[in-house]
Amino acid sequence: MKGSALIAAVGALGLFSIPIATHTAQPQPPPRAPLRLYVFDCGTLEGDPARFNLKRQEMATSDMSVACYLVVHPMGTLIWDTGAVPDSDVKPDSERTRHHLVLSNTERYVTLAKSLKTQLGDAGYAPRDITYLALSHYHYDHTANANEFASSTWLVRQAERDAMFADKPPDLVERATFGALANSKTTILDTDDYDVFRDGSVIIKWTPGHTPGHQALFVRLQATGPVLLSGDLYHYPEERTLDRVPTFDFNPDQTRRTRAAIETFLKTSHAKLWIQHDFTATAALKKGPAFYE
Repeated sequence: MKGSALIAAVGALGLFSIPIATHTAQPQPPPRAPLRLYVFDCGTLEGDPARFNLKRQEMATSDMSVACYLVVHPMGTLIWDTGAVPDSDVKPDSERTRHHLVLSNTERYVTLAKSLKTQLGDAGYAPRDITYLALSHYHYDHTANANEFASSTWLVRQAERDAMFADKPPDLVERATFGALANSKTTILDTDDYDVFRDGSVIIKWTPGHTPGHQALFVRLQATGPVLLSGDLYHYPEERTLDRVPTFDFNPDQTRRTRAAIETFLKTSHAKLWIQHDFTATAALKKGPAFYE
């Protein structure tokens, strides 16, 4: 029997086998998408300088931007603030409309074109896709669409939640816009800094004074650099340069202490402060579906 025939016969009997070199591909983890920050135009609020201890001639403009933000992280998504006008009141044709808001003790006017849900959709997301909801604080111009995210995990300070659901809520609160959060899965934040995704890239900072559980959001963007979303720590840039505190802050002295601490943090972290109500600065930011990373 020739050699090749012998090898074939022995192999058929299972006496030995000839190994065949193979390379099995090992499963690879999915690539980590870069952290993204979307800015949504949730309207223009007509401001009253006197409420902020300012005079009109001291200011570039008394108009205030209303911005909402979406953070997209490989481990989940976070919506930060939800606007001043409920989506149900926004026309679907994207016509810029002036809305008259009647609150318990005051009236306000907000002009906007697109609903928050529409802007989320343009970026490829729906409320059901949002892992976490965090509000800078409980005032009406930050909570208008909070109910849309009742299926998300709500990240909140105990003092803030207690005030929101108190028998007699504070001024400038519209409970109807966030009432569904009472039954949401909730994480009570009890540290000054809360690391949302456990990697130092998205941190909720306790910044009390404007309200008892007021928060700011630090986002460490790779290309843009670190930014801090102010909430209402400041409303106008002139508050910062002229050292003015609003007349309606929960604790003005605490606001001043918090501001001093944050100014130190900005220096050490090299973060840019994005004053959420700064009309001129926010107008210059690119809006969703464009994003920062």
